Amino acid sequence: MSPIREPQCGGAQAFLADLATGLVRHGHDVDVFAASGSEIDGARVVDVGVDASTLQQFLYRAGSSPPADPAPFAAAYARVFDALGTRSYDVVHNHAFDAPAIRSAIGIAVPVIHTLHLPPESSVANALRDASRAQHPPVIATVSPAQADAWRESIEVDMVLRAGVATERIPWSAIPGSGAVFAGRFSPEKGAVDAIAISRRAGMSIDLYGDGYDDRYAERVVDAADRQPDVRVHPAVPRATLWRAVAAAATVLCPASWDEPFGLVAAEAQACGTPVVAYRRGGLQDVIVDGVTGFLVEPGDIDAAAAALGHAGELDRTACRRHAEAHLDLEAVIDAHERVYRGILTSTLAAPRV
Repeated sequence: MSPIREPQCGGAQAFLADLATGLVRHGHDVDVFAASGSEIDGARVVDVGVDASTLQQFLYRAGSSPPADPAPFAAAYARVFDALGTRSYDVVHNHAFDAPAIRSAIGIAVPVIHTLHLPPESSVANALRDASRAQHPPVIATVSPAQADAWRESIEVDMVLRAGVATERIPWSAIPGSGAVFAGRFSPEKGAVDAIAISRRAGMSIDLYGDGYDDRYAERVVDAADRQPDVRVHPAVPRATLWRAVAAAATVLCPASWDEPFGLVAAEAQACGTPVVAYRRGGLQDVIVDGVTGFLVEPGDIDAAAAALGHAGELDRTACRRHAEAHLDLEAVIDAHERVYRGILTSTLAAPRV
């Protein structure tokens, strides 16, 4: 649980802000229940007094075990869903990552959709199984086909509700820029240290944008950059600022060490006209057209990624932008969400009363 505001702490938060704003623009009445300090243009944010800074130990860290005592986290989500229950809604769409959020939604009186924003995790899978056995089971969605395939090994997934990017707001350039960019939280699964190694192997400068989500890993990022004149580490910046930097770059690096559920940074990069070099993992395989809008290499292969970095400037930046407009655009994503909401409401109204 973290505040939703610029600069966003992750792709899921950025997408949720854009989705809420877009739904309001389409004429829907949207409330977003989020941690204190959240700000979303055009959407009402309901602050139920959850201070995310008191829940830092519960932040998702790939491959780590959850804290031994989940009670404070569960209490925070119970507070959110208790407040939600005092209002009247047609649909509740849950984008929280965590098992307590899924369990807190069991038994509420309105239809629920859970969109998953993480790779499969056992506690979340168990909570979803319990929710699916309830009298009114939720709809379960993922943000990419690759993520759906991974989750279907442990649970039933009803649909893919893709994430997307607001291409009309994103500046782009058909002229190749210079240097590489990495953007994302400084935690092992995002691969900032690999991004530095790849750019150095390729002899290309790199700018990294992110915050110390994982303090020990962030220290490794800084250590890897230390005394390297071609490596610059910046704090996280608002997306409008980041987009300008990406549009002026030659390439964006996404060397994720996990199965990226979607890959919002890769999608934003292509909207900027900037090709992406990434490890062939998770949703990045759905977002990037290998050899057209970027290059996908085997995970951990620094040499192959460096070679791809050297060839990325040969790709057509206009093709990157066109791919983003045709296949990654937020407006089509909002339309898909509206169709799902209408379908749920139609089936709910048609169901017999008991």
